[in-house]
Amino acid sequence: MELKIDAQARGVRIITGEQCKDRRKVLNQLIALAEAAGFNEVTLPSVEPASVYTDKAGKEILGQMYEFPDKKNRQLCLRPEGTATIQLIADAHFRQQKDVRLWYFERCWRYERPQEGRYREFYQFGLEILNPTSATIRDELIELATSMIAVKTNAFEVANRVKRGLDYYTEDGFEIAVPALGSQKQVVGGGRYPQGIGFGIGFDRLMLC
Repeated sequence: MELKIDAQARGVRIITGEQCKDRRKVLNQLIALAEAAGFNEVTLPSVEPASVYTDKAGKEILGQMYEFPDKKNRQLCLRPEGTATIQLIADAHFRQQKDVRLWYFERCWRYERPQEGRYREFYQFGLEILNPTSATIRDELIELATSMIAVKTNAFEVANRVKRGLDYYTEDGFEIAVPALGSQKQVVGGGRYPQGIGFGIGFDRLMLC
């Protein structure tokens, strides 16, 4: 169940009981699928320099970031998504390694209008392959994404060539939507960027399926 308290910001939730158990069950299924495909966990920082996203994210994300100065007036932000940081990790540590497979499950924050399936604090399950060598890696990732969505429903639609709202993509991306969710039907979004290819699952929306 979801709990409410008076001192609660908009777009955030307090979850307990069976709902937590259901979320953990689904998360464990996603992790099992990822690790069976050779992915290893990476944990990302929640607070980052705002500059991480300045040159990589699109205008929509830049306009929604929770941005603030620290005590030394360095501009920081709460992480709005995961792939921009993964790209920096790739540049710093994995330039010479091929087919590095990473998964993460992280809280993210964006300042936008809260509604069911769209929250200011939300959870993202992401998979990234750095320096991929397979010519069919895009299709392999889409197949893996569909198997993850099938954990909650078989009633979904795959769009293989779509424009994504992030500046770091180097080609049209892909999305998976669940029409039953209405206006917040997009559950998966991904594509190729200079260091690799990956996708993110909106975990909160998946749980609504």
